[in-house]
Amino acid sequence: MQWIRSLTEVTQRDVLVAGGKGASLGEMIHAGIPVPPGFVLTAQTFDHVLSSHGAKSEVAARCAQINIEDMNSVEQTSEILQGVIQGISISEEIAAEIYEAFDALHTDVVAVRSSATAEDGVTASWAGELETYLNTPRDQVIEHIKKCWASLFTPRALFYRCEKQLSANEISVAVVIQKMVQSEIAGVAFTVHPVTEDPDQMIIEAVFGLGEALVGGYVTPDSYIVSKKSCAILEIHTGMQKKKLVRGKQGNVWIDLDEEGGRQKLSKMDISTLAELCKKIESHYGFPCDIEWAYHNGRWYMTQSRPITTLKK
Repeated sequence: MQWIRSLTEVTQRDVLVAGGKGASLGEMIHAGIPVPPGFVLTAQTFDHVLSSHGAKSEVAARCAQINIEDMNSVEQTSEILQGVIQGISISEEIAAEIYEAFDALHTDVVAVRSSATAEDGVTASWAGELETYLNTPRDQVIEHIKKCWASLFTPRALFYRCEKQLSANEISVAVVIQKMVQSEIAGVAFTVHPVTEDPDQMIIEAVFGLGEALVGGYVTPDSYIVSKKSCAILEIHTGMQKKKLVRGKQGNVWIDLDEEGGRQKLSKMDISTLAELCKKIESHYGFPCDIEWAYHNGRWYMTQSRPITTLKK
């Protein structure tokens, strides 16, 4: 069995192998979109590890018994299943392949990101449900992979699974490991206005530092409304960002911002350049996209693209 696949080896047809996130990243690479290099620990690896430890049947049985009307039932099942996942061991063969692929990235830290196989469809998205671990060093990568696996069974993930009527056998999880981008600026973009649903209006949000500060809702971003047809900037709202998330000596740290936090994050030229990239992504997929991006040392990187699932039209 192939435990690991390079992102260059997967496309959007490989969701059952690479999960929604991994498949989308591979698809963007094939479309000529700048994506940080990396690899995927396949969903089949997760299934194999569960089966080899005799845990797959227990997971299925416990998930089938969840009563989402009873919060205690959900929390108890979550605690048990997360303990099971984090307590299992990864074989030396699989670990050796993970370390070899890590070393091939020629970096000291990576982003370790969950990628569910039922993720990022047109009608459902696991955005925010599963875990991501930024600035992960080599000696913590196995630990963080297991934490990504275990996040498939957090209370909110179990609620989401039940809400979407997904059985334990209908969902697995891959893990994306990418070279870490130490972004000076990062953010999200929606290629259709998510509120007015105007198809010609894109919204770009930007913050200083790592994008997790915005995705997690910890800071107030800049917001730019851009015409999709012309990439002309229609509105600029500058947010007052009081802190930013950056890499520290041991993991991620918050740094307080003074007057700098009230400065516009992207120049007008940068906004237009990013808008063109987002248009290219939407054109490739053929549907409105929710995109995460990072900017480092004069270069753009797309770190995720998925359908916008909240549009009514």
